Amino acid sequence: MTDEKPIGKAKGAAARSAKLSPERRKEIAKRAVAAKAEIASLPKATHGSSDHPLRIGDVELACYVLDDETRLLSQRGLQRGIGMSTGGGAAGEQRLASFALSISEKSLKNRDLAARSTALSERLKTPIRFRPPFGPPVFGYEATLLADLCDVILEARSEGLLQKQQEHIAAQAELLVRGFARVGIIALVDEATGYQKDRARDALAKVLEAFVAKELQPYVKAFPADYYEQMFRLRGLKYPPDNPRFRPQYFGVLTNDIVYSRVAPGLLEELKKQAAKDEKKAHLHRRLTQEIGHPKLREHLASVVTAMKLSSDYQDFISKLNRLHPRFEGQASLDLEDADKG
Repeated sequence: MTDEKPIGKAKGAAARSAKLSPERRKEIAKRAVAAKAEIASLPKATHGSSDHPLRIGDVELACYVLDDETRLLSQRGLQRGIGMSTGGGAAGEQRLASFALSISEKSLKNRDLAARSTALSERLKTPIRFRPPFGPPVFGYEATLLADLCDVILEARSEGLLQKQQEHIAAQAELLVRGFARVGIIALVDEATGYQKDRARDALAKVLEAFVAKELQPYVKAFPADYYEQMFRLRGLKYPPDNPRFRPQYFGVLTNDIVYSRVAPGLLEELKKQAAKDEKKAHLHRRLTQEIGHPKLREHLASVVTAMKLSSDYQDFISKLNRLHPRFEGQASLDLEDADKG
């Protein structure tokens, strides 16, 4: 048997190896073993592939599920999803973290936005390195971080904090929010990865339970100014009122009917139960989760405001709303006048 001689790149590698001292070759071998051990210790994805991304419109997001059921989006996919130039590893995390931090630094009047964008910047600095089912290790972020990032971007746009060249990022964020607001990013990742075939039968039920937060969420401005402007108009009231903070007390009853009785089954009752347990009064929307509840609320309000603008009076609006978003069964018995029930 004749010995086969290395050719091509293997020939060059063999030549370089021959020039190394025994000590140097031993050091390289140790490093290789250590590198393999490090990779073996990384979290492993059981589902997902860059060939089967999550698609929202024209956006493709590589997504994975780890063996501990953590849902991840790849770092490059997250950057690409919001319209930011891609780059992996330290360059990618620095670009994302710097973007979030820049919003915090500009948000001088909105302390809530400043705090959330600062916290988001810290999270972006520490991506998760993991092993996909196939291929070398990659970096990723928990899927729910995308919802937080979109929230910060869209609020920064409404506050006028984005530069002109960053407006396309806000447009992408809005596209993403519209895409995953209905069922939540968790369910979308499961569908894209095929994980829905393996998850427990009650997994989606648990995701939907997360619609209502177990603890009070930090204050987030949820209702747009247009909502109240149209409400005043439809009720025949002067707008803006002499006191900018004035809202008729019965607006709360109307909002329960317009919003919470139509967003999700049993939502209004659950929110009221939680409110009854609290010592401090707070708006119902503060008990909605950031991942699912708030995106769904914003989506619903956008539709509601559009219907308001197309209505001549309140009865006309309720008639349209009953067709677009009928009350869920068992939630029609609100403290409403007959004319307001439609």
